[in-house]
Amino acid sequence: MTNDQATAQARRRSPVAKATVSPAAPRKAASKRTEDGHPVHSFRTLLTDLATMAQNTVRFGADLDTTVLATPTALQKHAFDLLGVSQSADL
Repeated sequence: MTNDQATAQARRRSPVAKATVSPAAPRKAASKRTEDGHPVHSFRTLLTDLATMAQNTVRFGADLDTTVLATPTALQKHAFDLLGVSQSADL
């Protein structure tokens, strides 16, 4: 089951009514995995995971510089894809 915001909103009696737990929430809590198999993160733990990405400039002699990016993990790549963030060295 995917997260369907329109269905969730339709199930609420009122925009100010307390939100109910989705059917997928107990499964995620028990397995600690999302439907696509990635580990469940809080915002803080996701930022900690994303913070391991690195961009390094390597200098070969006096005139040749190149940028080397860390290879993202599957989770990092998925997060960047969802955010629509480029992973190129041209940032």
